[in-house]
Amino acid sequence: MTWMKWLPWRYVVKRVARHHGFLDPIALLSKLHGFAQPSEVGEPIELLRAGVVFHARGLINSRVIQHNLDWVWPYWIERQFDPKDPSFIPRAFSITHINLSNRNWTAVGHPDCDELPVVDPRGLLTPFFDGWSLDGWLLADDGRCLLPSRTKEVRQWQETDDTVSVHTESAMDGLALSSHCWVELENTIPVCKFRLRAKSDVAGSVVLTLRPSNPEGISFIHQVSLSEKRDAWTVDGKRTVRFDTPAKRHHVSDYHNGDVHIHLTDREDQTDGICDVGMVTAAALFSVEAGVAREITASIPLSKTPARLPVNDAWQSEREGHARLVCPEPRYQSLYDSAVASLILHSPEDVYPGPFTYKRFWFRDAAFIINALLSVGLTQRAQRALSRFPERQTSNGYFRSQEGEWDANGEVLWILKRFFDLTGRRPQKHWQGPISRGARWIMNKRLWKETNVPHAGLLPAGFSAEHLGPNDYYYWDDFWGISGLHAAADMLAENHPEDSRAFREDAANFTRAVDRSLERCQQRLKRPGMPASPYRRLDAGAIGSLAGGYPTQLLAPDDPRLLDCVEFLLERCFVDGAFYQDMIHSGLNAYLTLHVAQVLLRAGDPRYLELMDTVADLASPTGQWPEAIHPGTGGGCMGDGHHVWASAEWVLMVRNCFVREEGERLVLCGGIPERWLEQGATISFGPAPTAFGTVTVSITPGSEGAPEVEWTADWHTEEPPIDVKLPGYQAVVASPGTNFAKL
Repeated sequence: MTWMKWLPWRYVVKRVARHHGFLDPIALLSKLHGFAQPSEVGEPIELLRAGVVFHARGLINSRVIQHNLDWVWPYWIERQFDPKDPSFIPRAFSITHINLSNRNWTAVGHPDCDELPVVDPRGLLTPFFDGWSLDGWLLADDGRCLLPSRTKEVRQWQETDDTVSVHTESAMDGLALSSHCWVELENTIPVCKFRLRAKSDVAGSVVLTLRPSNPEGISFIHQVSLSEKRDAWTVDGKRTVRFDTPAKRHHVSDYHNGDVHIHLTDREDQTDGICDVGMVTAAALFSVEAGVAREITASIPLSKTPARLPVNDAWQSEREGHARLVCPEPRYQSLYDSAVASLILHSPEDVYPGPFTYKRFWFRDAAFIINALLSVGLTQRAQRALSRFPERQTSNGYFRSQEGEWDANGEVLWILKRFFDLTGRRPQKHWQGPISRGARWIMNKRLWKETNVPHAGLLPAGFSAEHLGPNDYYYWDDFWGISGLHAAADMLAENHPEDSRAFREDAANFTRAVDRSLERCQQRLKRPGMPASPYRRLDAGAIGSLAGGYPTQLLAPDDPRLLDCVEFLLERCFVDGAFYQDMIHSGLNAYLTLHVAQVLLRAGDPRYLELMDTVADLASPTGQWPEAIHPGTGGGCMGDGHHVWASAEWVLMVRNCFVREEGERLVLCGGIPERWLEQGATISFGPAPTAFGTVTVSITPGSEGAPEVEWTADWHTEEPPIDVKLPGYQAVVASPGTNFAKL
């Protein structure tokens, strides 16, 4: 609005603030900006908007939860508000109350269905995005009540065979309760199923309860009504929960009368409830005979439109042809299978880095997730997601998901080249314009005029990957920019040779600028390790500079700058064997730990396996990782509780242990754990797309201790040089035309 340019609004804001006794917000903001490098974008408006929504929920939580601790709350609240629990967080000066200790949940769903119900660590089901939840309790007639969210120990696991489902079992004093959550199709409509199975040593009731909360906190319910047949709820007039049998008893409560939990034994039966503040709770009770298991199932239609994959065997068809892992270690096997299922669930069209907190699009996360999809042969999903990229490109060539993040263009061009390399195709005509504009944006964005400063020739200061720190001239952005220019040059070499040459020349110029900047860092820091930016000391943000080694491979595996950076991180930024990001995330990061492991794997450093084992140990019982993990409790403390970037990194790590490209060579078996060979079973992986063709690798432990490695391949063109580097054995250079090596 043009009037903002002449209206003295800054003066008005200052006067109003001071008049009411507040700090001058204009002066405060200027002080805050002083801690970051000058930048055209202070912080992406999308992240600011998300943060406001997040803390608005936290404000509501602070008004409701702490004053009603006699309610039955989700697991994270029961733990975080318990003064005797390790997850306890004092609330005195916290303006908002948010989940900082157990951000863990697992998505279920149907392939290509956009709705992703989530299940928390105690079986609480949230069927709709950021909505209300369903829970199951077991009430004995003698007054005992099994409440899973208050149970310290449960058994929970995920199954990925025929569908993706989550099972949760809890028990106490002769009471046992289990829940089973999954999504199936009914007449092509996706329906979430919530099955409760209860057994009691005395007569009682299994309780299906409607909760105005979820793993983030309060989620309002204003009205609920029970159907005339007592076999369904209508929630807020638009959502339906059907029961497979009529409820014998039914109770409803509102905020002023407290949680329905305290009314379970009331004699009066209610069928409808309204709450002005949106805190309706309801309970449908079903009789349980002593010693006899009782099962009930609730069905929640997720959509009124048919599923895009309208068959219940969609999971089987989606997995056909993807790279399968066969290994003798159940933990690694289940984590890989769960990670592949996560990739399928979260790629309905766009790819999402999570089902809840992060159910939106970032180019950065998308690049890694799509790379994982491609690397295990889920090519159509990757292609579909990539096809939506051009519509997000601005007229000046910027691939924009969030303003001020200068890594996006490089990541887009890099992942496009990965797609064409792994599929053996060339860019079609409709891609050539976006590629060229995207590369020119990188060229034009570089800082050319400031020739005598450490950031000369680099990309501008920006917010970049938000976990690296305040706005700065991040090498993370620069490595991606260089990689994007190389990718564009390769993709356009055939049809646009002049553009290709220009991009190649600028990539070389860009590389020299980064090298000069890093040389100045080396002189300043007295070691070759790469900080996050030219103006930073070595700190946890240096994790971003590993992008030069993984995944871009711009730096050689033995580059002293890369390896010294890793040594610094391992020495100063690891806690209990995992990378601890002390900026913003303030937790252990599975996917960033695996970035370090990938650099070690390329360098032939056996410590990569220690990091893989640590990440495996950090996984939830359902085989998922939150974005950041509390170092003390092991619960999620930041980001989405089911972080798909972490799943993608696990898939990529396993794949690279079996088969990876190193320049113009193919490396087989470079990361196979020696302990797997001791089991005596055949180990295999594939078919896995590579830049040279699709490869399947198998390893058979030899009877005399000499394992045999075999591979089959469908090469795009000529067979590449192949190195077999099984840990613990002498590396072998395979003879051309062979598909067998005995070590």
